[in-house]
Parts: sequence; C-alpha cells; structure tokens
Amino acid sequence: MKIAVISDTHLREPDSRLTEIFNEHLADADLLIHCGDLVSFSVWQFFCQHPNFYAALGNCDDWKLSDQLRPLESLSFQGLRIGIAHGWGNRSQVSRNVANSFSPDFDLLCYGHTHIQDWSVVNGIQMLNPGSLTSPRDNKPPSVAILEVAENMNLFCSFIPVD
Repeated sequence: MKIAVISDTHLREPDSRLTEIFNEHLADADLLIHCGDLVSFSVWQFFCQHPNFYAALGNCDDWKLSDQLRPLESLSFQGLRIGIAHGWGNRSQVSRNVANSFSPDFDLLCYGHTHIQDWSVVNGIQMLNPGSLTSPRDNKPPSVAILEVAENMNLFCSFIPVD
C-alpha cells in the first residue's frame, strides 16, 4: 500500500506545478493526506479529485475550509489507525503537541506547520511531517512523503523532492 503525505502548500489557486506534482507523485497513492495550510478552497477542491483524500485544517487556511476540515482528523485505512493535524506552538514542540492530542493507539500521526521533514517516534507513536510542498525551512527542497506499508504493517518513509 502507498500513502502520500503533503503539507503546507500555501497556494491561492492550483497551478501547473501542483498538477504536475499530483500526477507524478500523488494520484496513484492508495491514500492521500494533507496536513493543513492548503490555504484556499480551490486547492482543497483540487485535491478532492483523489478518491481517498483526507486533510486537517491549518492555521493559514481560508475560513471557508473550516466547514470542510477539522484541526484534528482520524481515520482507519486498511488496518492502520492514522491521525492528522496541522500542528501548533513552538517548532521544537509541535510533534509532541500533536502526539499528546491523540490517544496512544494510533499507528501513525501526520502533521505539518513547521515546514521541516520529520520521521520520528514520540510517545511510542510514529510521527511524520512531510515538510512543505512550496516553502521548506530545513535547507531541503520542497517535498512530499511517500509511505510504503508492508504486509506486516511496517512503514517505510521516503521524502521525495519536488523542486
């Protein structure tokens, strides 16, 4: 199973670059997750073309998105319990803040806000921040995260540059 995770697109409108990234890296994923700061309703609608698209509300998202998205989202997908949040607080504490907002029985928590890639374990839960699709803050290129889920449910993460 393939899970694509993105965050912090910060776009007012879908553009040709977003379409290219979607077609090349996201469209064939079994599940597409956005960790907030889509920014606009039209970008959210663009991602809704994916049949298994889930997202959390970010702090820079248009007020119209608050009718569609929640700050904390959870789902079960093919045996995985996944939590999604944008994140908040001091950058060094965002992953801990997110982990503390979900119960410990989650397999994966996806978050954004920091624009910094993260693949770590907090409170015994696997955490993933894909970095930013448009404006990373960690001297790395814009990126998407691709998770491969093995039959035994082990997760393997790759950060794919999209610049």
